[in-house]
Amino acid sequence: MRYTLRQLEVFLTTARHENITRAASALAMSQSAASGSLKELEEQFGVKLFDRVGKRLQLSELGRRLRPQAETLLEQARAFEQSMAGGNAMGRLQIGATMTIGNYLAVAMIADFRQRYPEAEVALSVANTEAIAERVAGFELDMGMIEGELQHPELETLHWRADELVVFAAPGHALASAGQLTDRDLLDQPWIVRERGSGTRQTFDRAMHGLLPDLDIAMELQHTEGIKRAVEAGLGLGCLSAISLADAFRRGSLVPLQVPGRDFSRELYLITHRNKFHGVALQRWLTLCRESQCSAA
Repeated sequence: MRYTLRQLEVFLTTARHENITRAASALAMSQSAASGSLKELEEQFGVKLFDRVGKRLQLSELGRRLRPQAETLLEQARAFEQSMAGGNAMGRLQIGATMTIGNYLAVAMIADFRQRYPEAEVALSVANTEAIAERVAGFELDMGMIEGELQHPELETLHWRADELVVFAAPGHALASAGQLTDRDLLDQPWIVRERGSGTRQTFDRAMHGLLPDLDIAMELQHTEGIKRAVEAGLGLGCLSAISLADAFRRGSLVPLQVPGRDFSRELYLITHRNKFHGVALQRWLTLCRESQCSAA
Protein backbone atom coordinates (compact mmCIF):
# COMPACT_ATOMS: atom_id res chain seq x y z
CA MET A 1 0.00 0.00 0.00
CA ARG A 2 1.48 3.33 -1.08
CA TYR A 3 -0.22 5.52 1.51
CA THR A 4 -0.68 5.43 5.27
CA LEU A 5 -3.66 6.21 7.49
CA ARG A 6 -1.60 9.01 9.03
CA GLN A 7 -1.23 10.60 5.62
CA LEU A 8 -4.99 10.42 5.17
CA GLU A 9 -5.46 12.09 8.56
CA VAL A 10 -3.14 14.92 7.55
CA PHE A 11 -4.90 15.30 4.20
CA LEU A 12 -8.38 15.42 5.75
CA THR A 13 -7.46 17.64 8.67
CA THR A 14 -5.76 20.10 6.32
CA ALA A 15 -8.92 20.08 4.18
CA ARG A 16 -11.00 21.01 7.25
CA HIS A 17 -8.72 23.76 8.52
CA GLU A 18 -7.40 24.97 5.13
CA ASN A 19 -4.11 25.58 6.93
CA ILE A 20 -1.24 23.18 7.57
CA THR A 21 -0.24 24.81 10.87
CA ARG A 22 -3.72 24.41 12.37
CA ALA A 23 -3.97 20.89 10.96
CA ALA A 24 -0.66 19.94 12.58
CA SER A 25 -1.81 21.39 15.92
CA ALA A 26 -5.09 19.42 15.74
CA LEU A 27 -3.12 16.22 15.13
CA ALA A 28 -0.47 16.98 17.79
CA MET A 29 2.26 17.02 15.11
CA SER A 30 4.96 19.50 14.23
CA GLN A 31 4.25 21.66 11.20
CA SER A 32 7.23 20.19 9.37
CA ALA A 33 6.03 16.64 10.01
CA ALA A 34 2.53 17.43 8.75
CA SER A 35 3.87 19.25 5.68
CA GLY A 36 6.24 16.37 4.96
CA SER A 37 3.46 13.80 5.26
CA LEU A 38 1.21 15.70 2.86
CA LYS A 39 4.04 16.33 0.39
CA GLU A 40 5.03 12.67 0.43
CA LEU A 41 1.44 11.59 -0.26
CA GLU A 42 1.23 13.92 -3.28
CA GLU A 43 4.65 12.94 -4.62
CA GLN A 44 3.96 9.21 -4.30
CA PHE A 45 1.11 9.52 -6.80
CA GLY A 46 2.28 12.60 -8.72
CA VAL A 47 -0.83 14.60 -7.85
CA LYS A 48 -1.73 17.97 -6.35
CA LEU A 49 -4.37 17.78 -3.62
CA PHE A 50 -4.45 21.47 -2.66
CA ASP A 51 -4.27 24.87 -4.32
CA ARG A 52 -2.72 27.72 -2.36
CA VAL A 53 -5.03 30.77 -2.21
CA GLY A 54 -3.29 33.47 -0.19
CA LYS A 55 -2.56 31.88 3.16
CA ARG A 56 -5.22 29.21 2.70
CA LEU A 57 -4.91 25.73 1.26
CA GLN A 58 -8.02 24.91 -0.76
CA LEU A 59 -8.75 21.45 -2.09
CA SER A 60 -7.95 21.00 -5.75
CA GLU A 61 -10.56 19.43 -8.01
CA LEU A 62 -8.90 16.05 -7.46
CA GLY A 63 -8.73 16.67 -3.71
CA ARG A 64 -12.46 17.39 -3.59
CA ARG A 65 -13.22 14.16 -5.46
CA LEU A 66 -10.96 12.07 -3.23
CA ARG A 67 -12.06 13.55 0.08
CA PRO A 68 -15.25 11.46 0.58
CA GLN A 69 -13.31 8.25 -0.19
CA ALA A 70 -10.59 9.24 2.26
CA GLU A 71 -13.17 10.03 4.95
CA THR A 72 -14.79 6.63 4.44
CA LEU A 73 -11.45 4.79 4.52
CA LEU A 74 -10.43 6.47 7.77
CA GLU A 75 -13.81 5.85 9.40
CA GLN A 76 -13.71 2.20 8.38
CA ALA A 77 -10.19 1.90 9.81
CA ARG A 78 -11.37 3.34 13.11
CA ALA A 79 -14.32 0.94 13.14
CA PHE A 80 -11.93 -1.96 12.48
CA GLU A 81 -9.74 -0.81 15.36
CA GLN A 82 -12.78 -0.66 17.65
CA SER A 83 -13.79 -4.18 16.63
CA MET A 84 -10.27 -5.42 17.30
CA ALA A 85 -10.53 -3.85 20.76
CA GLY A 86 -13.67 -5.85 21.48
CA GLY A 87 -16.25 -3.40 20.18
CA ASN A 88 -16.46 -1.39 23.41
CA ALA A 89 -14.71 1.74 22.16
CA MET A 90 -17.33 3.64 20.15
CA GLY A 91 -15.18 6.68 19.44
CA ARG A 92 -16.25 10.30 19.36
CA LEU A 93 -19.60 11.27 17.84
CA GLN A 94 -19.88 14.83 16.52
CA ILE A 95 -23.51 16.00 16.43
CA GLY A 96 -24.71 19.34 15.10
CA ALA A 97 -28.10 20.78 16.01
CA THR A 98 -29.98 23.95 15.30
CA MET A 99 -30.93 26.25 18.18
CA THR A 100 -34.34 24.84 19.10
CA ILE A 101 -33.27 21.21 18.74
CA GLY A 102 -29.94 21.75 20.47
CA ASN A 103 -31.38 23.62 23.44
CA TYR A 104 -34.63 21.72 23.97
CA LEU A 105 -34.25 18.20 22.52
CA ALA A 106 -30.66 17.14 21.89
CA VAL A 107 -29.29 17.50 25.43
CA ALA A 108 -31.85 15.07 26.85
CA MET A 109 -31.15 12.68 23.97
CA ILE A 110 -27.41 12.80 24.67
CA ALA A 111 -28.09 12.00 28.34
CA ASP A 112 -30.19 9.00 27.25
CA PHE A 113 -27.48 7.91 24.80
CA ARG A 114 -24.74 8.13 27.44
CA GLN A 115 -26.87 6.14 29.87
CA ARG A 116 -27.28 3.37 27.29
CA TYR A 117 -23.65 3.51 26.14
CA PRO A 118 -21.44 4.85 28.96
CA GLU A 119 -18.34 4.46 26.82
CA ALA A 120 -19.71 6.83 24.16
CA GLU A 121 -18.28 10.32 23.76
CA VAL A 122 -20.70 12.81 22.20
CA ALA A 123 -19.90 16.41 21.28
CA LEU A 124 -22.76 18.82 20.45
CA SER A 125 -22.40 21.93 18.29
CA VAL A 126 -25.32 24.37 18.12
CA ALA A 127 -25.76 26.82 15.23
CA ASN A 128 -28.35 27.75 12.61
CA THR A 129 -29.41 25.50 9.75
CA GLU A 130 -27.02 26.92 7.16
CA ALA A 131 -24.00 26.59 9.45
CA ILE A 132 -24.85 23.02 10.49
CA ALA A 133 -25.39 21.95 6.86
CA GLU A 134 -22.05 23.46 5.83
CA ARG A 135 -20.21 21.58 8.59
CA VAL A 136 -21.88 18.26 7.76
CA ALA A 137 -21.00 18.76 4.09
CA GLY A 138 -17.41 19.45 5.15
CA PHE A 139 -17.26 16.23 7.24
CA GLU A 140 -16.71 18.30 10.40
CA LEU A 141 -19.89 16.83 11.90
CA ASP A 142 -21.08 13.24 11.69
CA MET A 143 -24.69 14.34 11.34
CA GLY A 144 -26.97 17.33 11.78
CA MET A 145 -30.42 17.83 13.31
CA ILE A 146 -32.02 20.81 11.62
CA GLU A 147 -35.24 22.82 11.49
CA GLY A 148 -35.09 24.27 8.00
CA GLU A 149 -35.85 22.83 4.59
CA LEU A 150 -32.64 22.02 2.76
CA GLN A 151 -31.54 21.05 -0.73
CA HIS A 152 -27.86 20.11 -0.87
CA PRO A 153 -26.32 17.76 -3.46
CA GLU A 154 -23.88 16.24 -0.95
CA LEU A 155 -26.31 15.72 1.92
CA GLU A 156 -28.96 13.09 2.57
CA THR A 157 -32.02 14.51 4.32
CA LEU A 158 -34.28 12.29 6.43
CA HIS A 159 -37.62 13.37 7.87
CA TRP A 160 -37.48 13.21 11.66
CA ARG A 161 -40.54 14.74 13.36
CA ALA A 162 -43.18 17.44 13.00
CA ASP A 163 -43.03 20.82 14.71
CA GLU A 164 -44.99 24.07 14.70
CA LEU A 165 -44.19 27.71 15.38
CA VAL A 166 -46.37 29.77 17.71
CA VAL A 167 -46.89 33.53 17.77
CA PHE A 168 -46.68 34.83 21.34
CA ALA A 169 -46.72 37.95 23.49
CA ALA A 170 -46.23 39.10 27.06
CA PRO A 171 -49.34 38.54 29.23
CA GLY A 172 -49.79 42.28 29.60
CA HIS A 173 -49.63 42.99 25.87
CA ALA A 174 -52.64 44.70 24.27
CA LEU A 175 -53.24 41.67 22.02
CA ALA A 176 -52.86 39.04 24.75
CA SER A 177 -56.64 38.67 25.10
CA ALA A 178 -57.61 39.69 21.58
CA GLY A 179 -58.61 36.20 20.45
CA GLN A 180 -57.77 35.65 16.80
CA LEU A 181 -55.33 38.07 15.20
CA THR A 182 -55.98 39.65 11.82
CA ASP A 183 -53.42 40.58 9.20
CA ARG A 184 -53.85 44.18 10.33
CA ASP A 185 -52.87 43.18 13.86
CA LEU A 186 -49.75 41.48 12.54
CA LEU A 187 -48.74 44.53 10.53
CA ASP A 188 -49.31 46.97 13.39
CA GLN A 189 -46.90 45.27 15.81
CA PRO A 190 -43.09 45.23 16.07
CA TRP A 191 -41.58 41.73 15.81
CA ILE A 192 -38.59 40.10 17.50
CA VAL A 193 -37.52 37.15 15.32
CA ARG A 194 -34.65 34.79 14.52
CA GLU A 195 -31.91 35.75 12.08
CA ARG A 196 -31.94 34.87 8.38
CA GLY A 197 -30.35 31.48 7.71
CA SER A 198 -32.18 29.84 10.61
CA GLY A 199 -34.88 27.24 10.06
CA THR A 200 -37.25 29.13 12.35
CA ARG A 201 -36.89 32.30 10.28
CA GLN A 202 -37.44 30.31 7.11
CA THR A 203 -40.77 29.00 8.42
CA PHE A 204 -41.79 32.41 9.78
CA ASP A 205 -41.12 34.11 6.43
CA ARG A 206 -43.10 31.43 4.59
CA ALA A 207 -46.05 31.74 6.99
CA MET A 208 -46.12 35.53 6.58
CA HIS A 209 -46.26 35.46 2.79
CA GLY A 210 -47.98 38.55 1.41
CA LEU A 211 -47.22 40.55 4.57
CA LEU A 212 -43.47 40.11 4.88
CA PRO A 213 -42.32 43.29 3.05
CA ASP A 214 -44.48 45.43 5.34
CA LEU A 215 -43.83 43.71 8.67
CA ASP A 216 -42.05 45.75 11.34
CA ILE A 217 -39.02 43.56 12.13
CA ALA A 218 -37.74 45.42 15.16
CA MET A 219 -35.03 42.95 16.20
CA GLU A 220 -33.30 39.87 14.79
CA LEU A 221 -31.66 37.67 17.43
CA GLN A 222 -29.73 34.42 17.19
CA HIS A 223 -30.98 32.90 20.43
CA THR A 224 -34.49 31.83 21.36
CA GLU A 225 -34.03 32.81 25.01
CA GLY A 226 -33.10 36.35 23.99
CA ILE A 227 -36.25 36.58 21.88
CA LYS A 228 -38.40 35.34 24.77
CA ARG A 229 -36.84 37.86 27.18
CA ALA A 230 -37.43 40.71 24.70
CA VAL A 231 -41.09 39.72 24.26
CA GLU A 232 -41.55 39.38 28.02
CA ALA A 233 -40.25 42.94 28.32
CA GLY A 234 -43.04 44.12 26.02
CA LEU A 235 -40.85 44.99 23.03
CA GLY A 236 -43.08 43.24 20.52
CA LEU A 237 -44.43 39.91 19.32
CA GLY A 238 -42.34 36.77 18.79
CA CYS A 239 -42.68 33.57 16.83
CA LEU A 240 -40.79 30.44 17.90
CA SER A 241 -41.16 26.67 18.05
CA ALA A 242 -43.81 25.34 20.41
CA ILE A 243 -41.05 23.12 21.83
CA SER A 244 -39.14 26.15 23.10
CA LEU A 245 -42.23 27.87 24.55
CA ALA A 246 -43.89 25.08 26.54
CA ASP A 247 -42.35 26.02 29.91
CA ALA A 248 -43.02 29.74 29.47
CA PHE A 249 -46.67 29.07 28.61
CA ARG A 250 -47.04 26.85 31.69
CA ARG A 251 -45.54 29.55 33.90
CA GLY A 252 -47.67 32.26 32.31
CA SER A 253 -44.67 34.48 31.53
CA LEU A 254 -45.71 34.36 27.86
CA VAL A 255 -49.05 33.69 26.17
CA PRO A 256 -49.82 32.12 22.77
CA LEU A 257 -51.74 34.10 20.17
CA GLN A 258 -54.09 32.62 17.58
CA VAL A 259 -53.33 33.47 13.94
CA PRO A 260 -55.87 31.70 11.71
CA GLY A 261 -55.12 31.33 8.03
CA ARG A 262 -51.36 31.26 8.52
CA ASP A 263 -49.49 27.96 8.30
CA PHE A 264 -46.74 27.74 10.92
CA SER A 265 -46.21 23.97 10.64
CA ARG A 266 -42.83 22.57 9.67
CA GLU A 267 -40.70 19.43 9.75
CA LEU A 268 -37.49 18.66 11.61
CA TYR A 269 -34.83 16.74 9.68
CA LEU A 270 -31.71 14.65 10.14
CA ILE A 271 -28.88 15.22 7.67
CA THR A 272 -25.76 13.17 6.90
CA HIS A 273 -23.20 13.31 4.12
CA ARG A 274 -24.12 10.94 1.31
CA ASN A 275 -20.62 9.44 1.44
CA LYS A 276 -20.38 9.29 5.23
CA PHE A 277 -19.48 5.90 6.67
CA HIS A 278 -21.97 5.00 9.41
CA GLY A 279 -19.93 3.60 12.27
CA VAL A 280 -21.42 1.92 15.31
CA ALA A 281 -21.88 5.15 17.27
CA LEU A 282 -23.66 6.92 14.41
CA GLN A 283 -25.89 3.91 13.73
CA ARG A 284 -26.94 3.79 17.38
CA TRP A 285 -27.57 7.53 17.48
CA LEU A 286 -29.83 7.29 14.42
CA THR A 287 -31.71 4.47 16.15
CA LEU A 288 -32.23 6.73 19.17
CA CYS A 289 -33.53 9.48 16.87
CA ARG A 290 -36.06 7.07 15.34
CA GLU A 291 -37.19 6.01 18.81
CA SER A 292 -37.64 9.62 19.91
CA GLN A 293 -39.66 10.23 16.75
CA CYS A 294 -42.06 7.46 17.75
CA SER A 295 -42.40 8.77 21.31
CA ALA A 296 -43.20 12.26 20.00
CA ALA A 297 -45.89 11.01 17.63
